[in-house]
Amino acid sequence: MPRRHRLFCWLLFTLAVFALPFFVGLTIGTWTFHTGAGVLGGAVARLMAGGATICIGQLALAFLPWTWLRILIILIYVAPATFAAYSATHGIAQMGISSPPWQTVFAVVGTVAVSNTALVRFTGMAADEPARQRVTRG
Repeated sequence: MPRRHRLFCWLLFTLAVFALPFFVGLTIGTWTFHTGAGVLGGAVARLMAGGATICIGQLALAFLPWTWLRILIILIYVAPATFAAYSATHGIAQMGISSPPWQTVFAVVGTVAVSNTALVRFTGMAADEPARQRVTRG
């Protein structure tokens, strides 16, 4: 496989895993650009909004004591990754497979892989019990 194909596959996989921060950053960056901030202002706003989205989710996972709310936050971050993964893998499968049932099978397999990766990356970045114990102990 040529190097550029590997690069695009890695980029597509990474963007699918971080779909929510990417979408938030893209939306804020586009809005900032159209309000007159220019290309540089839009790019800076895009990076800051995407980073802030990740940080807010990580802080919420680290400091919220309720398990049900932590699960809801995880779903908020993993659900867009699931939809993006299905769309991406189904589109790639349509290019190489002529049978619609097999396209769906490959799309579902890719979706499961990306969703599990998004879940592991998002929950793995957050501090677990020690952060919440430090806050409650004083």
